[in-house]
Amino acid sequence: MPAGSAGKLRDHGQRVEPVSGSRAARHLAAVLAMIAALTVTMARAQPEATMNTLAERYVKLVLAMGPHDPDYVDAYYGPARWRSVENAQARSLSQIGHDVDLLLGDLGRTPIIPSDDELPRLRREYLRQQLEALRARVRMLEGHTLTFDDESRALYDAVAPTHPESYFQDTLAELERVLPGDGSLTSRYGVFRSEFVIPPDRLDRVFTAAIAECRQRTLAHVELPANESFTVEYVTDKSWSGYNWYRGDFTSLIQVNTDLPIYIDRAIDLACHEGYPGHHVYNVLLEQHLVRDRGWPEFSVYALFSPQSLIAEGTANYGIDVAFPAGDRSAFERNVLFPAAALDGSRVEEYYAVQSLVAQLDYAGNEAARRYLNGTMDRVSASDWLTRYAMMTPERAEQRVRFFDQYRSYVINYNLGKDLVASFVERRGGRQDANRWDTFLKLLASPRLPSGLGQ
Repeated sequence: MPAGSAGKLRDHGQRVEPVSGSRAARHLAAVLAMIAALTVTMARAQPEATMNTLAERYVKLVLAMGPHDPDYVDAYYGPARWRSVENAQARSLSQIGHDVDLLLGDLGRTPIIPSDDELPRLRREYLRQQLEALRARVRMLEGHTLTFDDESRALYDAVAPTHPESYFQDTLAELERVLPGDGSLTSRYGVFRSEFVIPPDRLDRVFTAAIAECRQRTLAHVELPANESFTVEYVTDKSWSGYNWYRGDFTSLIQVNTDLPIYIDRAIDLACHEGYPGHHVYNVLLEQHLVRDRGWPEFSVYALFSPQSLIAEGTANYGIDVAFPAGDRSAFERNVLFPAAALDGSRVEEYYAVQSLVAQLDYAGNEAARRYLNGTMDRVSASDWLTRYAMMTPERAEQRVRFFDQYRSYVINYNLGKDLVASFVERRGGRQDANRWDTFLKLLASPRLPSGLGQ
């Protein structure tokens, strides 16, 4: 039949009614549109399924690190059989490294379908960088030595700025002025701060009040699952002051170390950092939005020595400022926490004026860690540096060096992480309270990397 003919058609001897050319064109267009839509849907589904397969392999590799590195698997709430299988297999470090290389190759060959949703693109880059960090950690456990900065770049996708002693001198000079008297500046600061220690028998009531306020302020801006909760334990003999152990199903265990005196400012710091809107909320939102809603298994495991930690620690520290903007914190402490701790509420402003200066010395801890881990400073010198430039008591300085021994360049995640998160949020209009919460919470529930915070 010539093209375009509208004559009679016959099929196995049966007469078929002729169809007009315009009707046929419309029918064909509709069919082609349906096929195109189905093709796009299938194309999108295929990479998603492939990514989930690759993500499952990543989770199992992280779990395989557990026997080699007790600190590596910070949290896991995926299928129990995956952990059981990995424990039974007991992959060697060299085998893990080999399997990481294979997975990176397979990931690099997996296409991403363009979409208005940026999360699949972020997901792919996140998984790649987490794998790169895993490979670096394997090499470290095998005995490969990295400098402090090379290690932080490999593990956390970031490098902290370097500061000489002179960087801290102006702040120390100002502290000399506001803390006059005899003895060293560090000892004078210790005497001043000793008047703001939470009595041990009041510790729980102070933390309970701080947690309740942090939670209330967080829930005013985000709806959390009805069953989310955490419990608090007081522990000793740790290299850290507080820790959040996420258990899955929207629950956490928060531990507070009572080895050393706990000052009044630590109540809100720990309640926000470990709880609301910090680590607990961060993990809850990842489980809710990425694991359960999207079905992305890689977020059911938390590899501690990875870029995820800079985001986690940075948002946890910045979350303190988000929850307590401007003068909200001093007002709450004056009216609630100082009385709960049996401290003089009239000294709130005095205390935080000094604390704001001491906070400017925060990067001194990074310098001690950098020099100590690079081998240019021994243990005693590192403790002395922390005592002189970070205003730590000798006991707290020694605890911090223990932290360097255990967690190494992880220290950058707290201060550099906070600075990067603050810059990211505030560039997106986060100086306004409502916008700040909105941008902050979107960051918590996304797979963004440290290197992506500058974008």
